Amino acid sequence: MPQVHARLVTGAQMARIDRGAIERGVTGVELMASAGRAGARVLHDLVGGFPGKRIVVLCGKGNNGGDGFVIADLAASAGASVSTFLLALKDQVAGDARHHLDRARKNGLEIEEILESKDLERIRTALSRASAAVDALLGTGIRGGPRGLVAGAIESLRDTACPILAVDVPSGLDADTGRAEGPCAAATRTVTFGLPKIGQFRFPGRSLCGTLNCADIGLPRATVAAEKVNVRLIAAHGGAALLPRRPADAHKGDCGRVVILAGSTGFTGAAALSAQGALRSGAGLVRVGAPESLNDILEVKLTEAMTHPLPEVRKHRCLAIRARGDIQRLVASADCVALGPGLGTHRETVELARRIVHDIQVPLVLDADGINALSGAPEKLKMRTAPTVLTPHPGEFARLTGLDVEAVRSDPIGSARKLAGEAGVIVVLKGAPTVVAVPAGRVYLNPSGNAGMASGGSGDVLTGILAALIGQGLDPESAACLGVYLHGLAADLCAERTGEAGMIAGDVAAALPGARRVMETGADKNRYIRFHPLN
Repeated sequence: MPQVHARLVTGAQMARIDRGAIERGVTGVELMASAGRAGARVLHDLVGGFPGKRIVVLCGKGNNGGDGFVIADLAASAGASVSTFLLALKDQVAGDARHHLDRARKNGLEIEEILESKDLERIRTALSRASAAVDALLGTGIRGGPRGLVAGAIESLRDTACPILAVDVPSGLDADTGRAEGPCAAATRTVTFGLPKIGQFRFPGRSLCGTLNCADIGLPRATVAAEKVNVRLIAAHGGAALLPRRPADAHKGDCGRVVILAGSTGFTGAAALSAQGALRSGAGLVRVGAPESLNDILEVKLTEAMTHPLPEVRKHRCLAIRARGDIQRLVASADCVALGPGLGTHRETVELARRIVHDIQVPLVLDADGINALSGAPEKLKMRTAPTVLTPHPGEFARLTGLDVEAVRSDPIGSARKLAGEAGVIVVLKGAPTVVAVPAGRVYLNPSGNAGMASGGSGDVLTGILAALIGQGLDPESAACLGVYLHGLAADLCAERTGEAGMIAGDVAAALPGARRVMETGADKNRYIRFHPLN
Protein backbone atom coordinates (compact mmCIF):
# COMPACT_ATOMS: atom_id res chain seq x y z
CA MET A 1 0.00 0.00 0.00
CA PRO A 2 1.13 3.61 -0.49
CA GLN A 3 2.94 4.85 2.61
CA VAL A 4 0.45 7.53 3.60
CA HIS A 5 -0.39 6.06 6.99
CA ALA A 6 1.31 6.87 10.30
CA ARG A 7 2.23 4.36 13.00
CA LEU A 8 0.13 4.56 16.16
CA VAL A 9 1.67 3.30 19.39
CA THR A 10 0.76 2.48 22.95
CA GLY A 11 2.54 4.14 25.84
CA ALA A 12 4.61 1.00 26.43
CA GLN A 13 5.66 0.82 22.78
CA MET A 14 6.74 4.46 22.85
CA ALA A 15 8.78 3.84 26.00
CA ARG A 16 10.57 0.93 24.32
CA ILE A 17 11.29 3.05 21.26
CA ASP A 18 12.74 5.78 23.49
CA ARG A 19 14.94 3.24 25.28
CA GLY A 20 16.07 1.84 21.94
CA ALA A 21 17.05 5.33 20.79
CA ILE A 22 19.15 5.82 23.92
CA GLU A 23 20.82 2.45 23.38
CA ARG A 24 21.73 3.63 19.87
CA GLY A 25 23.47 6.70 21.23
CA VAL A 26 20.80 9.39 21.45
CA THR A 27 20.83 10.60 25.05
CA GLY A 28 17.71 11.11 27.09
CA VAL A 29 18.77 14.70 27.69
CA GLU A 30 18.86 15.29 23.92
CA LEU A 31 15.45 13.68 23.38
CA MET A 32 13.93 15.81 26.13
CA ALA A 33 15.52 18.96 24.72
CA SER A 34 14.10 18.16 21.27
CA ALA A 35 10.67 17.52 22.78
CA GLY A 36 10.78 20.79 24.68
CA ARG A 37 11.82 22.75 21.61
CA ALA A 38 8.96 21.23 19.64
CA GLY A 39 6.53 22.08 22.43
CA ALA A 40 7.81 25.66 22.55
CA ARG A 41 7.27 26.04 18.79
CA VAL A 42 3.66 24.87 19.06
CA LEU A 43 3.10 27.14 22.07
CA HIS A 44 4.58 30.09 20.16
CA ASP A 45 2.10 29.43 17.35
CA LEU A 46 -0.77 29.03 19.81
CA VAL A 47 -0.22 32.43 21.50
CA GLY A 48 0.99 34.30 18.41
CA GLY A 49 4.53 35.01 19.65
CA PHE A 50 6.05 35.16 23.14
CA PRO A 51 6.91 38.83 23.84
CA GLY A 52 4.44 40.30 26.32
CA LYS A 53 2.54 37.02 26.85
CA ARG A 54 1.84 35.44 30.25
CA ILE A 55 2.48 31.72 30.24
CA VAL A 56 1.73 29.30 33.07
CA VAL A 57 3.59 25.99 33.00
CA LEU A 58 2.51 23.15 35.31
CA CYS A 59 5.14 20.42 35.71
CA GLY A 60 5.18 17.01 37.32
CA LYS A 61 8.32 15.40 38.72
CA GLY A 62 8.76 12.94 35.82
CA ASN A 63 9.87 13.22 32.21
CA ASN A 64 6.71 15.08 31.21
CA GLY A 65 7.69 17.75 33.68
CA GLY A 66 11.18 17.78 32.18
CA ASP A 67 9.67 18.66 28.80
CA GLY A 68 7.78 21.43 30.59
CA PHE A 69 10.96 22.89 32.07
CA VAL A 70 12.47 23.17 28.59
CA ILE A 71 9.33 24.85 27.22
CA ALA A 72 9.20 27.29 30.13
CA ASP A 73 12.89 28.17 29.76
CA LEU A 74 12.58 28.77 26.02
CA ALA A 75 9.41 30.86 26.35
CA ALA A 76 10.98 33.02 29.07
CA SER A 77 14.18 33.55 27.06
CA ALA A 78 12.01 34.67 24.10
CA GLY A 79 10.25 37.40 26.06
CA ALA A 80 7.28 35.75 27.75
CA SER A 81 6.44 36.24 31.41
CA VAL A 82 6.47 32.63 32.63
CA SER A 83 5.10 31.26 35.90
CA THR A 84 6.34 27.71 36.41
CA PHE A 85 4.87 25.43 39.07
CA LEU A 86 6.27 22.05 40.15
CA LEU A 87 3.85 19.64 41.83
CA ALA A 88 6.64 18.15 43.98
CA LEU A 89 9.86 19.06 45.73
CA LYS A 90 12.70 20.01 43.43
CA ASP A 91 14.80 17.32 45.10
CA GLN A 92 12.27 14.70 43.91
CA VAL A 93 13.04 15.45 40.27
CA ALA A 94 15.68 13.08 38.91
CA GLY A 95 17.41 11.94 35.73
CA ASP A 96 17.01 13.86 32.49
CA ALA A 97 14.23 15.99 33.95
CA ARG A 98 16.58 17.09 36.75
CA HIS A 99 19.17 18.13 34.18
CA HIS A 100 16.67 20.44 32.47
CA LEU A 101 15.29 21.71 35.78
CA ASP A 102 18.79 22.76 36.86
CA ARG A 103 19.50 24.31 33.47
CA ALA A 104 16.29 26.35 33.53
CA ARG A 105 17.04 27.60 37.05
CA LYS A 106 20.59 28.49 35.99
CA ASN A 107 19.07 30.56 33.18
CA GLY A 108 17.06 32.49 35.75
CA LEU A 109 13.71 30.68 35.59
CA GLU A 110 11.90 30.72 38.91
CA ILE A 111 10.14 27.44 39.71
CA GLU A 112 7.58 27.38 42.52
CA GLU A 113 6.90 24.19 44.46
CA ILE A 114 3.27 23.22 45.10
CA LEU A 115 3.24 20.99 48.16
CA GLU A 116 -0.11 21.60 49.90
CA SER A 117 -3.71 22.06 48.82
CA LYS A 118 -3.65 25.72 49.79
CA ASP A 119 -0.81 26.25 47.31
CA LEU A 120 -3.16 25.43 44.43
CA GLU A 121 -4.64 28.90 44.84
CA ARG A 122 -1.38 30.32 43.45
CA ILE A 123 -1.93 28.25 40.31
CA ARG A 124 -5.52 29.40 39.95
CA THR A 125 -4.50 33.05 40.35
CA ALA A 126 -1.78 32.71 37.71
CA LEU A 127 -4.15 30.95 35.32
CA SER A 128 -6.73 33.73 35.65
CA ARG A 129 -4.21 36.15 34.10
CA ALA A 130 -2.57 33.77 31.63
CA SER A 131 -2.37 34.04 27.86
CA ALA A 132 -1.93 30.24 27.77
CA ALA A 133 -1.17 27.30 30.04
CA VAL A 134 1.12 24.34 29.50
CA ASP A 135 0.06 20.99 30.95
CA ALA A 136 3.27 19.03 31.62
CA LEU A 137 2.06 17.15 34.68
CA LEU A 138 1.59 13.53 33.60
CA GLY A 139 2.70 11.66 30.48
CA THR A 140 1.86 8.42 28.70
CA GLY A 141 2.78 6.13 31.57
CA ILE A 142 -0.16 6.95 33.82
CA ARG A 143 -2.31 4.06 35.02
CA GLY A 144 -5.46 4.94 36.92
CA GLY A 145 -6.76 8.41 37.67
CA PRO A 146 -4.65 11.34 38.92
CA ARG A 147 -4.64 11.83 42.69
CA GLY A 148 -3.84 14.44 45.30
CA LEU A 149 -2.30 17.74 44.31
CA VAL A 150 -1.88 16.71 40.68
CA ALA A 151 -5.61 16.04 40.46
CA GLY A 152 -6.24 19.46 41.99
CA ALA A 153 -3.94 21.14 39.46
CA ILE A 154 -5.76 19.39 36.61
CA GLU A 155 -9.07 20.63 38.01
CA SER A 156 -7.62 24.15 37.94
CA LEU A 157 -6.77 23.68 34.27
CA ARG A 158 -10.31 22.49 33.59
CA ASP A 159 -11.66 25.70 35.12
CA THR A 160 -9.42 28.11 33.22
CA ALA A 161 -10.55 30.08 30.19
CA CYS A 162 -7.12 30.38 28.58
CA PRO A 163 -5.93 28.02 25.83
CA ILE A 164 -4.04 24.95 27.02
CA LEU A 165 -1.11 23.15 25.40
CA ALA A 166 -0.83 19.54 26.56
CA VAL A 167 2.63 17.97 26.48
CA ASP A 168 2.49 14.48 24.87
CA VAL A 169 -1.01 13.75 26.21
CA PRO A 170 -3.46 15.73 28.36
CA SER A 171 -2.67 14.78 31.95
CA GLY A 172 -4.95 11.98 33.10
CA LEU A 173 -5.58 10.55 29.63
CA ASP A 174 -4.77 6.89 29.01
CA ALA A 175 -2.57 6.91 25.91
CA ASP A 176 -3.71 3.41 24.95
CA THR A 177 -7.48 3.54 25.38
CA GLY A 178 -8.33 7.23 25.11
CA ARG A 179 -10.19 7.00 28.42
CA ALA A 180 -9.73 9.19 31.49
CA GLU A 181 -10.44 7.53 34.84
CA GLY A 182 -10.22 10.80 36.75
CA PRO A 183 -9.89 14.51 36.03
CA CYS A 184 -8.43 15.38 32.64
CA ALA A 185 -8.18 18.85 31.17
CA ALA A 186 -9.36 19.45 27.61
CA ALA A 187 -6.38 20.78 25.67
CA THR A 188 -6.62 23.35 22.90
CA ARG A 189 -3.59 21.71 21.33
CA THR A 190 -1.52 18.67 22.14
CA VAL A 191 2.09 18.25 21.04
CA THR A 192 3.03 14.57 21.06
CA PHE A 193 6.51 13.26 20.43
CA GLY A 194 7.94 10.72 18.01
CA LEU A 195 4.74 8.88 17.10
CA PRO A 196 1.06 9.60 17.77
CA LYS A 197 -0.64 7.45 20.37
CA ILE A 198 -3.65 5.18 19.88
CA GLY A 199 -5.60 6.87 22.68
CA GLN A 200 -5.34 10.20 20.91
CA PHE A 201 -7.70 8.87 18.24
CA ARG A 202 -10.18 7.08 20.48
CA PHE A 203 -12.89 8.95 22.32
CA PRO A 204 -12.97 10.83 24.59
CA GLY A 205 -9.21 11.19 24.07
CA ARG A 206 -9.64 12.57 20.58
CA SER A 207 -11.78 15.42 21.88
CA LEU A 208 -9.58 16.07 24.91
CA CYS A 209 -6.43 16.46 22.77
CA GLY A 210 -7.74 19.34 20.68
CA THR A 211 -5.60 19.95 17.60
CA LEU A 212 -2.93 17.24 17.55
CA ASN A 213 0.65 18.07 16.59
CA CYS A 214 3.22 15.29 16.24
CA ALA A 215 6.86 16.33 16.47
CA ASP A 216 9.98 14.58 15.23
CA ILE A 217 12.44 14.47 18.15
CA GLY A 218 15.24 12.58 16.42
CA LEU A 219 14.34 8.95 17.04
CA PRO A 220 16.45 6.67 14.80
CA ARG A 221 14.35 5.03 12.08
CA ALA A 222 15.81 1.65 12.88
CA THR A 223 14.60 1.95 16.47
CA VAL A 224 11.06 2.74 15.35
CA ALA A 225 11.10 -0.08 12.79
CA ALA A 226 12.33 -2.58 15.38
CA GLU A 227 9.14 -2.15 17.41
CA LYS A 228 7.07 -3.66 14.53
CA VAL A 229 4.06 -1.42 15.15
CA ASN A 230 1.00 -2.87 13.43
CA VAL A 231 -1.59 -0.14 14.11
CA ARG A 232 -1.74 2.75 11.64
CA LEU A 233 -3.58 6.04 11.28
CA ILE A 234 -5.26 6.22 7.86
CA ALA A 235 -4.01 8.92 5.49
CA ALA A 236 -2.11 10.77 8.19
CA HIS A 237 0.02 12.45 5.52
CA GLY A 238 -2.85 13.08 3.08
CA GLY A 239 -4.66 10.42 1.09
CA ALA A 240 -4.10 11.38 -2.55
CA ALA A 241 -1.81 8.41 -3.22
CA LEU A 242 -4.65 6.03 -2.36
CA LEU A 243 -7.09 7.35 -4.97
CA PRO A 244 -7.79 5.23 -8.06
CA ARG A 245 -6.81 6.98 -11.28
CA ARG A 246 -9.11 7.18 -14.30
CA PRO A 247 -7.36 7.22 -17.71
CA ALA A 248 -8.31 9.98 -20.13
CA ASP A 249 -9.87 7.50 -22.58
CA ALA A 250 -11.84 5.55 -19.97
CA HIS A 251 -15.38 4.36 -20.63
CA LYS A 252 -17.96 3.28 -18.07
CA GLY A 253 -17.02 -0.38 -18.27
CA ASP A 254 -13.44 0.49 -17.26
CA CYS A 255 -14.51 2.28 -14.09
CA GLY A 256 -15.99 -0.53 -12.08
CA ARG A 257 -19.05 -2.71 -12.53
CA VAL A 258 -20.84 -2.90 -9.18
CA VAL A 259 -23.87 -4.98 -8.24
CA ILE A 260 -25.76 -4.15 -5.05
CA LEU A 261 -28.18 -6.73 -3.62
CA ALA A 262 -30.34 -4.86 -1.16
CA GLY A 263 -33.75 -3.68 -0.06
CA SER A 264 -36.99 -4.99 1.36
CA THR A 265 -40.28 -3.41 2.28
CA GLY A 266 -39.60 -0.22 4.24
CA PHE A 267 -35.90 -0.26 3.33
CA THR A 268 -35.66 0.84 -0.28
CA GLY A 269 -33.69 3.83 0.98
CA ALA A 270 -30.83 1.56 2.03
CA ALA A 271 -30.53 0.19 -1.49
CA ALA A 272 -30.73 3.66 -3.03
CA LEU A 273 -28.15 5.16 -0.68
CA SER A 274 -25.70 2.34 -1.36
CA ALA A 275 -26.09 2.96 -5.08
CA GLN A 276 -25.55 6.69 -4.61
CA GLY A 277 -22.42 6.00 -2.55
CA ALA A 278 -21.05 3.81 -5.33
CA LEU A 279 -21.87 6.27 -8.11
CA ARG A 280 -20.49 9.27 -6.22
CA SER A 281 -17.27 7.30 -5.58
CA GLY A 282 -16.59 6.82 -9.27
CA ALA A 283 -18.19 3.49 -10.19
CA GLY A 284 -18.90 3.36 -13.92
CA LEU A 285 -21.88 0.97 -13.84
CA VAL A 286 -24.10 0.25 -10.86
CA ARG A 287 -26.87 -2.35 -10.88
CA VAL A 288 -29.26 -2.74 -7.95
CA GLY A 289 -30.94 -6.10 -7.49
CA ALA A 290 -34.01 -5.83 -5.25
CA PRO A 291 -37.41 -7.50 -4.69
CA GLU A 292 -39.47 -7.17 -7.86
CA SER A 293 -42.40 -5.34 -6.25
CA LEU A 294 -40.02 -2.62 -5.08
CA ASN A 295 -38.49 -2.06 -8.49
CA ASP A 296 -40.80 0.81 -9.45
CA ILE A 297 -39.89 2.65 -6.23
CA LEU A 298 -36.19 2.25 -6.89
CA GLU A 299 -36.54 3.44 -10.47
CA VAL A 300 -37.95 6.68 -9.09
CA LYS A 301 -35.20 7.00 -6.47
CA LEU A 302 -32.35 6.14 -8.83
CA THR A 303 -31.71 7.74 -12.19
CA GLU A 304 -28.11 6.85 -12.92
CA ALA A 305 -28.16 3.28 -11.56
CA MET A 306 -29.84 0.36 -13.29
CA THR A 307 -32.37 -1.71 -11.39
CA HIS A 308 -32.92 -5.44 -11.66
CA PRO A 309 -36.15 -6.90 -10.21
CA LEU A 310 -35.64 -10.22 -8.45
CA PRO A 311 -38.07 -12.94 -7.28
CA GLU A 312 -39.49 -12.22 -3.85
CA VAL A 313 -41.34 -13.88 -0.99
CA ARG A 314 -45.03 -13.36 -1.70
CA LYS A 315 -46.71 -10.74 0.48
CA HIS A 316 -43.42 -10.01 2.29
CA ARG A 317 -41.61 -8.05 -0.46
CA CYS A 318 -38.18 -9.46 0.35
CA LEU A 319 -35.86 -11.67 -1.69
CA ALA A 320 -36.82 -15.32 -2.06
CA ILE A 321 -34.55 -18.36 -2.33
CA ARG A 322 -35.63 -18.79 -5.94
CA ALA A 323 -33.84 -15.51 -6.73
CA ARG A 324 -30.54 -17.39 -6.46
CA GLY A 325 -30.24 -18.24 -10.13
CA ASP A 326 -31.08 -14.70 -11.24
CA ILE A 327 -28.48 -13.35 -8.83
CA GLN A 328 -25.82 -15.73 -10.10
CA ARG A 329 -26.39 -14.43 -13.63
CA LEU A 330 -26.55 -10.80 -12.47
CA VAL A 331 -23.20 -10.89 -10.66
CA ALA A 332 -21.36 -12.89 -13.32
CA SER A 333 -19.91 -9.77 -14.96
CA ALA A 334 -19.47 -7.70 -11.77
CA ASP A 335 -16.14 -6.45 -10.50
CA CYS A 336 -17.53 -6.23 -6.97
CA VAL A 337 -20.79 -7.13 -5.23
CA ALA A 338 -22.36 -5.53 -2.15
CA LEU A 339 -24.85 -7.59 -0.18
CA GLY A 340 -27.02 -6.66 2.75
CA PRO A 341 -28.31 -3.07 3.06
CA GLY A 342 -31.98 -3.21 4.03
CA LEU A 343 -32.19 -6.85 2.95
CA GLY A 344 -34.45 -7.94 5.79
CA THR A 345 -34.41 -10.97 8.07
CA HIS A 346 -37.15 -13.18 6.65
CA ARG A 347 -36.01 -16.83 6.89
CA GLU A 348 -35.96 -17.25 3.09
CA THR A 349 -33.91 -14.10 2.63
CA VAL A 350 -31.50 -15.21 5.34
CA GLU A 351 -31.04 -18.60 3.70
CA LEU A 352 -30.59 -16.97 0.30
CA ALA A 353 -27.91 -14.66 1.70
CA ARG A 354 -26.02 -17.60 3.21
CA ARG A 355 -26.00 -19.40 -0.11
CA ILE A 356 -25.04 -16.53 -2.36
CA VAL A 357 -22.18 -15.53 -0.05
CA HIS A 358 -20.54 -18.70 -1.31
CA ASP A 359 -21.85 -18.40 -4.88
CA ILE A 360 -20.20 -15.04 -5.50
CA GLN A 361 -16.72 -15.51 -6.94
CA VAL A 362 -15.74 -11.82 -7.03
CA PRO A 363 -14.91 -9.45 -4.17
CA LEU A 364 -17.84 -9.05 -1.81
CA VAL A 365 -18.78 -6.23 0.59
CA LEU A 366 -21.03 -7.70 3.25
CA ASP A 367 -23.12 -5.30 5.32
CA ALA A 368 -26.10 -5.13 7.65
CA ASP A 369 -28.52 -8.03 7.09
CA GLY A 370 -25.93 -9.76 4.94
CA ILE A 371 -23.82 -10.00 8.11
CA ASN A 372 -26.82 -10.84 10.28
CA ALA A 373 -27.56 -13.82 8.03
CA LEU A 374 -24.30 -15.38 9.27
CA SER A 375 -24.91 -14.68 12.96
CA GLY A 376 -23.02 -17.12 15.12
CA ALA A 377 -21.26 -18.69 12.16
CA PRO A 378 -18.37 -16.41 11.09
CA GLU A 379 -16.35 -19.49 10.14
CA LYS A 380 -18.52 -19.85 7.02
CA LEU A 381 -16.69 -16.84 5.61
CA LYS A 382 -13.49 -18.87 5.40
CA MET A 383 -15.05 -20.93 2.61
CA ARG A 384 -15.02 -17.94 0.25
CA THR A 385 -12.24 -17.87 -2.33
CA ALA A 386 -12.55 -14.19 -3.31
CA PRO A 387 -11.83 -11.25 -0.98
CA THR A 388 -14.49 -10.29 1.53
CA VAL A 389 -15.00 -7.00 3.35
CA LEU A 390 -17.35 -6.91 6.35
CA THR A 391 -18.78 -3.57 7.52
CA PRO A 392 -20.53 -4.25 10.87
CA HIS A 393 -21.46 -1.82 13.59
CA PRO A 394 -20.77 -3.17 17.11
CA GLY A 395 -24.23 -4.78 17.41
CA GLU A 396 -23.87 -6.67 14.12
CA PHE A 397 -20.33 -7.63 15.07
CA ALA A 398 -21.56 -9.02 18.38
CA ARG A 399 -24.32 -11.03 16.73
CA LEU A 400 -21.90 -12.46 14.19
CA THR A 401 -19.23 -13.48 16.70
CA GLY A 402 -21.27 -14.18 19.82
CA LEU A 403 -19.35 -11.56 21.79
CA ASP A 404 -20.98 -9.12 24.18
CA VAL A 405 -21.53 -5.79 22.45
CA GLU A 406 -19.87 -3.88 25.29
CA ALA A 407 -16.79 -6.08 24.93
CA VAL A 408 -16.64 -5.10 21.27
CA ARG A 409 -16.99 -1.41 22.08
CA SER A 410 -14.32 -1.52 24.78
CA ASP A 411 -11.75 -3.26 22.56
CA PRO A 412 -12.59 -2.55 18.92
CA ILE A 413 -8.98 -3.01 17.79
CA GLY A 414 -8.55 -6.41 19.40
CA SER A 415 -12.03 -7.57 18.39
CA ALA A 416 -11.63 -6.57 14.74
CA ARG A 417 -8.12 -8.01 14.51
CA LYS A 418 -9.25 -11.36 15.94
CA LEU A 419 -12.20 -11.75 13.55
CA ALA A 420 -10.13 -10.70 10.53
CA GLY A 421 -7.48 -13.30 11.36
CA GLU A 422 -9.85 -16.13 12.16
CA ALA A 423 -12.29 -15.62 9.26
CA GLY A 424 -9.77 -14.44 6.66
CA VAL A 425 -11.71 -11.28 5.88
CA ILE A 426 -11.19 -7.52 6.05
CA VAL A 427 -13.21 -6.09 8.92
CA VAL A 428 -14.45 -2.50 8.86
CA LEU A 429 -15.80 -2.10 12.39
CA LYS A 430 -17.81 1.11 12.28
CA GLY A 431 -17.57 3.51 15.18
CA ALA A 432 -15.69 6.51 16.51
CA PRO A 433 -13.15 5.83 15.21
CA THR A 434 -13.88 3.22 12.57
CA VAL A 435 -11.35 0.38 12.71
CA VAL A 436 -10.10 -1.54 9.67
CA ALA A 437 -8.44 -4.90 10.35
CA VAL A 438 -6.89 -7.27 7.81
CA PRO A 439 -6.10 -10.99 8.09
CA ALA A 440 -2.34 -10.40 8.30
CA GLY A 441 -2.81 -8.57 11.62
CA ARG A 442 -2.55 -4.97 10.47
CA VAL A 443 -5.08 -2.56 11.94
CA TYR A 444 -5.95 0.96 10.79
CA LEU A 445 -7.79 3.72 12.66
CA ASN A 446 -9.73 6.32 10.70
CA PRO A 447 -9.35 9.95 11.83
CA SER A 448 -12.12 11.46 9.68
CA GLY A 449 -15.81 11.80 10.43
CA ASN A 450 -18.04 13.39 13.05
CA ALA A 451 -21.17 12.84 15.13
CA GLY A 452 -23.39 14.06 12.29
CA MET A 453 -22.87 10.63 10.74
CA ALA A 454 -25.00 9.13 13.51
CA SER A 455 -27.94 9.12 11.12
CA GLY A 456 -29.79 6.34 9.34
CA GLY A 457 -28.26 5.38 6.02
CA SER A 458 -24.66 6.46 6.66
CA GLY A 459 -23.48 2.86 6.69
CA ASP A 460 -25.33 2.14 3.43
CA VAL A 461 -23.41 4.93 1.72
CA LEU A 462 -20.14 3.45 3.02
CA THR A 463 -21.05 0.05 1.58
CA GLY A 464 -21.47 1.60 -1.86
CA ILE A 465 -18.20 3.51 -1.53
CA LEU A 466 -16.23 0.36 -0.71
CA ALA A 467 -17.80 -1.63 -3.54
CA ALA A 468 -17.04 1.17 -6.01
CA LEU A 469 -13.39 1.47 -4.97
CA ILE A 470 -12.81 -2.28 -5.21
CA GLY A 471 -14.64 -2.29 -8.53
CA GLN A 472 -12.24 0.36 -9.82
CA GLY A 473 -9.32 -1.95 -9.17
CA LEU A 474 -8.09 -1.08 -5.70
CA ASP A 475 -7.01 -4.01 -3.58
CA PRO A 476 -9.56 -4.55 -0.77
CA GLU A 477 -7.20 -3.38 1.99
CA SER A 478 -6.50 -0.07 0.25
CA ALA A 479 -10.18 0.28 -0.67
CA ALA A 480 -11.27 -0.24 2.93
CA CYS A 481 -8.84 2.38 4.24
CA LEU A 482 -9.62 4.90 1.52
CA GLY A 483 -13.35 4.24 1.73
CA VAL A 484 -13.77 4.96 5.42
CA TYR A 485 -11.48 8.01 5.17
CA LEU A 486 -13.32 9.43 2.15
CA HIS A 487 -16.69 8.77 3.81
CA GLY A 488 -15.66 10.63 6.97
CA LEU A 489 -14.01 13.47 5.06
CA ALA A 490 -17.20 14.02 3.06
CA ALA A 491 -19.13 14.20 6.32
CA ASP A 492 -16.62 16.69 7.75
CA LEU A 493 -17.05 18.92 4.70
CA CYS A 494 -20.82 18.75 5.19
CA ALA A 495 -20.47 19.68 8.86
CA GLU A 496 -18.36 22.71 7.96
CA ARG A 497 -21.11 23.96 5.65
CA THR A 498 -24.24 23.20 7.64
CA GLY A 499 -23.27 21.78 11.03
CA GLU A 500 -23.59 18.22 12.31
CA ALA A 501 -27.20 18.23 13.49
CA GLY A 502 -29.54 17.57 10.59
CA MET A 503 -26.85 16.07 8.35
CA ILE A 504 -28.31 13.11 6.47
CA ALA A 505 -26.69 10.25 4.60
CA GLY A 506 -27.67 11.70 1.25
CA ASP A 507 -25.73 14.86 2.08
CA VAL A 508 -22.62 12.76 2.67
CA ALA A 509 -23.06 10.88 -0.61
CA ALA A 510 -23.43 14.16 -2.50
CA ALA A 511 -20.25 15.51 -0.88
CA LEU A 512 -18.07 12.58 -1.96
CA PRO A 513 -16.76 14.13 -5.22
CA GLY A 514 -15.81 17.27 -3.31
CA ALA A 515 -14.03 15.20 -0.68
CA ARG A 516 -12.09 13.43 -3.38
CA ARG A 517 -11.11 16.79 -4.83
CA VAL A 518 -9.84 17.92 -1.43
CA MET A 519 -7.66 14.81 -1.33
CA GLU A 520 -6.40 15.30 -4.88
CA THR A 521 -5.23 18.83 -4.06
CA GLY A 522 -3.57 17.70 -0.82
CA ALA A 523 -5.77 19.99 1.26
CA ASP A 524 -6.50 17.14 3.68
CA LYS A 525 -2.83 16.79 4.65
CA ASN A 526 -2.97 18.67 7.98
CA ARG A 527 -6.66 18.26 8.68
CA TYR A 528 -6.47 15.56 11.35
CA ILE A 529 -2.87 15.66 12.57
CA ARG A 530 0.03 18.04 11.97
CA PHE A 531 3.55 16.68 11.65
CA HIS A 532 6.55 18.82 12.54
CA PRO A 533 10.17 18.26 11.48
CA LEU A 534 12.98 18.05 14.02
CA ASN A 535 14.03 21.71 13.78
